[in-house]
Amino acid sequence: MANTRGVVWTLALAAVAIPLQVQGAVMLPPTVAEGATLELVHTGEPLYEGPVWHPETACWYFTAARAGEIYRLDEAGAVTVLVENTEGVNGMVLARDNTLLGAQAFGHRLVKIDPTSASSEMVTVAEDMTWNQPNDVCETARGDLYFSDPNWADNSKSAVYRMSPEGEVTRIIDDIATPNGVITSLDGRTLYLGDSRNAVWHSYPIAEDGSIGAGSLFFDPDTENRSDPDGMAIDEHGNLYFTGRGGVWVVSPEGEALGLIPTPEFCANVGLGGPDGQSLLLTCRGKVYRLAMRVRGPR
Repeated sequence: MANTRGVVWTLALAAVAIPLQVQGAVMLPPTVAEGATLELVHTGEPLYEGPVWHPETACWYFTAARAGEIYRLDEAGAVTVLVENTEGVNGMVLARDNTLLGAQAFGHRLVKIDPTSASSEMVTVAEDMTWNQPNDVCETARGDLYFSDPNWADNSKSAVYRMSPEGEVTRIIDDIATPNGVITSLDGRTLYLGDSRNAVWHSYPIAEDGSIGAGSLFFDPDTENRSDPDGMAIDEHGNLYFTGRGGVWVVSPEGEALGLIPTPEFCANVGLGGPDGQSLLLTCRGKVYRLAMRVRGPR
């Protein structure tokens, strides 16, 4: 792989605005700002993933697992490579200690990166060479980590794990063929999981000790589009943002569809943030978009 760290893309994409095209009877979510358009902020070849806003650096970060890179998008619109040779860091989340917590697919690890550090070194949080391809990760207020580990070649070996605050890793879900995006509710009492094999989303109650109860179907929109559920986000009101099935579905904590944000390409993940907290970054196949919102992220 060529050394691309420090390369700056200055493509003047801020002027490219793409209107949101509603699909049939499906409406835009009320959480989207009135008159908002998809603002193209970066273009390339990879499938982009893992968008995270970092308040201390005032930058967005996103990944490309196959390209093995983590990128930084500053408010001036410049995109640079923060980390290269990541061994497949895919989904990321802002950890409680303000580091970037990532699921490393090909290194079989959970890792942390401090974007304020000059070295931006990846630090191993957990490692197990028997894991398949850690895909997405989330953290609760009490310090539990939940991460998905799909096996795309052999669906029977996929799993979701919990890592306790003490570092104990437990296999908690093994009956979903290809688990993908994971996130918890704002109160930490519900785990949401994307099911790529069946193109639906499930929910699981979380007990006080971090263990989970029996899962149930949470969301299955009435649409013919069956594109894979992938990453997800949550806003300050607890509404979920699920990528897949035609774009980004916004769903209430009760499982009610609030609307769809359609995307021209397959959208793999989303994140809420920005200087005022009211931007949605959408990482797609070959494109990254920004969308103005009425709501903020939970932090």
